[in-house]
Formats: sequence, C-alpha cells, structure tokens
Amino acid sequence: MSDIQSILSTAKRTLEIESKAIGNLIGQLDEQFAQAVQYIMESQGRVVVSGVGKSAIVASKIVATLNSTGTPAIFMHAADAIHGDLGTIQENDIVICLSKSGNTPEIKALLPLIKIGKNKLIGITGNLDSVLAKQADFVLNTYVEKEACPNNLAPTTSTSAQMAMGDALAICLLELKGFTSSDFAKYHPGGALGKKLYLRVADIVVNNQKPQVDVNSNVKEVIVEISEKMLGVTAVIENGKVVGVVTDGDIRRMLSKYDNINGLTAKDIMTSNPKSVDVDTLAVTALELLQEKGISQLLAFDNGAYAGVVHIHNLINEGIL
Repeated sequence: MSDIQSILSTAKRTLEIESKAIGNLIGQLDEQFAQAVQYIMESQGRVVVSGVGKSAIVASKIVATLNSTGTPAIFMHAADAIHGDLGTIQENDIVICLSKSGNTPEIKALLPLIKIGKNKLIGITGNLDSVLAKQADFVLNTYVEKEACPNNLAPTTSTSAQMAMGDALAICLLELKGFTSSDFAKYHPGGALGKKLYLRVADIVVNNQKPQVDVNSNVKEVIVEISEKMLGVTAVIENGKVVGVVTDGDIRRMLSKYDNINGLTAKDIMTSNPKSVDVDTLAVTALELLQEKGISQLLAFDNGAYAGVVHIHNLINEGIL
C-alpha cells in the first residue's frame, strides 16, 4: 500500500509542477507573441518548425496541430537541415525553432543559414539570453523553473511548456482565420471525429432498405415487412404520405393487448406522428435525438418525402457512438 501512495504522490507532484509551469506562461506572453501570430497570418508561405531531441518531437506535434487547423506547416529536423534538408525552407516560409537552452549546436549552426535566406525566425525558448533568442525576429518565452524529473534533467516540464505554446499559436491562428467545424472536417475526413463533422443522415439511409406498408395492410404483412427490411420498423403510408410507424415494440404491445389479431391492420397498431429527421441532418445530431427520445430508429425525409430509416446500429457501425 505504501508503494501505491508513493507512486500517486510522485504522479501528483509531476502534474503540479507541469501545470504550474504552463500557468506561468500566461505571464510570459508579450507583444512578440501577438506579432508572431500576425506575421504568420499575413504570410504567403508555410510554417517550418524545427528542433532537435525532445524539442524535435514537440515540433512534429505542433506541425500536426497547425496543419489540422488550417495553417500549412512542415517539420524539419535541425540536424538534417544542416546536412542537406535546408531546401525544405522556401522563400516565403516562416521558421519556428524550438530549444529549451537556445544554444544547442544544431540550432546555432542553423540560425545563420536561415538569416541568409531572409526568412523570418520565431524562437521558442526558455533562455532569453541564448543565441536563438538574440537572433530570432520574435521570441516566445517558455522559461520553466525546473523539470518534473527529480534530477532536473529529463525534458518534461520544458517540453510541456513548448507544446502548450504551440497550441496557443495554433488556436490564435484558427480564430483569426475564422476556422469552423466544417473546415475542420475537411482536414479530418477519416475516423469517428471526421464522421461526426460531416456524415449526414442521407449518407446512411441510402444504404438501408426502405420499409413501408399501406395503412390497410394486415398484421402479417406488417410483420413480414419489418422482418425482411431488418430495421425493426416500417413506415405506414396513406395516400402517398407517412401517417405512422410500426416498430418491434408495437408488435409486442399488440400481442399483449389482443387475444385475436385477425382483422387488425397497420392503422390499428401504428404509432402516429413518428420521430423523424431531414436527410441533411448530421448523423451525430440524429444520434442525440435517438438518445434523447430513448428510441432506436428515426424516419428520414427529403423535402417532405419519405426517404428511409436511420437506425442506431448504423451509427454504432460508423463509429459515431
């Protein structure tokens, strides 16, 4: 038990140190941050993000975040840059260099090469007296008092600060661009996240069968239609319009209510005013309605015309739920 408490104590201490360091970044923000954001916003080029060691890994993450939020970015390892990859940087590109000390040999070797190309340089560093800070056009201060590592060696707090600063840059740019959830969907078409942002009811019902019976159809015909279309429901049609639905639940209630079902029709057992959605409704919105109403299916309509059924199993299979 003492080992468990020791582990939890270490974990809490680590999170406290890192959260405090990130909180301190707020007070370290200044006009240079805002100017850097404005310059990126107005630039016609990409953002090239570079670093070495753990900073290089953080740089890759910042690139991913920028790209996914509408700011074209590319990663360039500082060590590779001085050994042939410097051509990654194009004329109008802005370079961001990450380095806790700001004095790593690879960064120091890279800086004059960036200056020769006349590209603007943004330094993300915790050392304002470093070579990187002195040569950068804009400096984003990520100073931290100490690493979470008890030896104050392993990059932990410092990389968390770099990551948070990169997120701040990306979100500022996102808001300035007016980047919406629809824009986000364009960059995230795959997986559950993308589907929540773009998948619509129309994309689902087209793959389902379209169960329907006449209002005067007998019970056997209703049961056969529900069974064959395998959606647990059928629309009930009168004069070309939907007037109700019969679900598996309606069938069970019918059997409990009536001793003799001969002569019963769809109209006798249907549920009037069925819950429905338009085919242009987002699938995730349809899911919310299903959950709110505690039901498994919704009828879908296209400009008032019955288009089919969306079932909660469809949404589960799409990864929406």
